[in-house]
Amino acid sequence: MVSSPHEAMHRIFQEHPDLFSRISEVLGVDFRPPTSVTVLPTDVTETRPLERRLDTLLRLETEDDEPFLLAIEAQGKKDPNKLASWAYYVSYLLNKYRLQPLLLVVCQDRATAEWAEEPAVFGPRPWPLLTLCPLVAGPHNMPVITEPAEVRKDLAVATLSAITHGKNPDIGAILKAMTTVLQDTPDAVKNPIIEFISQGLGKLPAAALWRKLVAVDLSFYKSPLFEEVRDEAQAQGRAEGRAEGRAEGRAEDILDVFEVRGVDVPEAVRERITSCDDPETLRHWHRRAVIAPSADEIFGDE
Repeated sequence: MVSSPHEAMHRIFQEHPDLFSRISEVLGVDFRPPTSVTVLPTDVTETRPLERRLDTLLRLETEDDEPFLLAIEAQGKKDPNKLASWAYYVSYLLNKYRLQPLLLVVCQDRATAEWAEEPAVFGPRPWPLLTLCPLVAGPHNMPVITEPAEVRKDLAVATLSAITHGKNPDIGAILKAMTTVLQDTPDAVKNPIIEFISQGLGKLPAAALWRKLVAVDLSFYKSPLFEEVRDEAQAQGRAEGRAEGRAEGRAEDILDVFEVRGVDVPEAVRERITSCDDPETLRHWHRRAVIAPSADEIFGDE
């Protein structure tokens, strides 16, 4: 099943198709900035009824070099079977488009990134036939950006960096730098970035922090994430209101029982009953109030 982090790690290249040229600089590989980028279909299915799909596929053109294909795969864990799939993808693309393919693997986990970075050799040991060398972006080589000034230099790179560093101990500073910059960023640029980071962090603990920062620092922001945060807050408020109402009603029931039975209720006992907000405790006291000879005996040995 495709996860939200999986989608965010490659779809950001569709939203910002020139992002690869900046990522290649970060990774120390010299690719000229593209003059043209085309998002291509990701279907690499054979004529047999076996469906195969890349995550993202781009055609990049530059001023001086030949156009090439950039296949982007988001990888969440080590999977030895994936190596053969990647080799198939790039061979298929070369055969179909007659353009040189390049594979970029994006990871959130350091161990997975280092595994993906290892060259995969295919063929008998005495004579290796094919060597696959993916370019990998992950927490082991992406910059940790905690300063708003650095975020402003390239929002797309900073976004991918935040996603790949979702498990970093400095993720709080990373996300705070993002919201600081996004406060004065145009909606057309800001909104997709907020969603990408939300998706990219998935179920990581940092996702809850991001939601809070968006709610506080970007309270004016309207998006599915904003609506979700708002709805959760409203639902929590309603639940708390219902619980509070039930507690108040139960406390009144206890006092009513004492009144009907003619049992005197000292002020200290009344205060303890009305200040309790635990429905289960109040239910227990209510049962005792029916038979307790005095008001304070409903507390028993508590």
